[in-house]
Amino acid sequence: METTLEQRLVRAADGDQLAFAGVYGASSSRVFGLVLRILADRALAEEVVHEVYLEAWRHAKRFDAERGSAIAWLLQIAHSRAVDRVRLGIRDVRASVDVVVEHAEVSIGTARARRALAQLSVQQREAIELAYFHGFTQSEIAERAGAALATIRTRLRDGMVRLRVLLAATP
Repeated sequence: METTLEQRLVRAADGDQLAFAGVYGASSSRVFGLVLRILADRALAEEVVHEVYLEAWRHAKRFDAERGSAIAWLLQIAHSRAVDRVRLGIRDVRASVDVVVEHAEVSIGTARARRALAQLSVQQREAIELAYFHGFTQSEIAERAGAALATIRTRLRDGMVRLRVLLAATP
């Protein structure tokens, strides 16, 4: 019988270290990918991922499967921790593709970012939301969309360029 991530997290909340090791093994690559995309610094991302799993271990009892999946809970913690690092000025804000969505979320505001996202094509918006808000890799997005990896890369790149233009044009 295969144990789900949710079941492992519940067992970890009761102090089961082996179950928590399973949580880490099943989720760490996605958590690291999300944090790395936000911070764009491997060493800093590793630090933040460590903090994410420390928080998850300490607060595993807060996980509520009725409110969402275990991976969503972990990615929310990861996103919050990474954004906190950005807000503390740990990294310089660069005019890069990866910073556009994060900058829109943190500095400009969610409403403005959502309005800009709504102006993208459905395919571009879906690819960006899966990558930046849900932590999917480009390969996972391609598989989910039934599209070639190169197509997904183009959608992400073109969508991010369009977002940059839209966000620069609106106060």
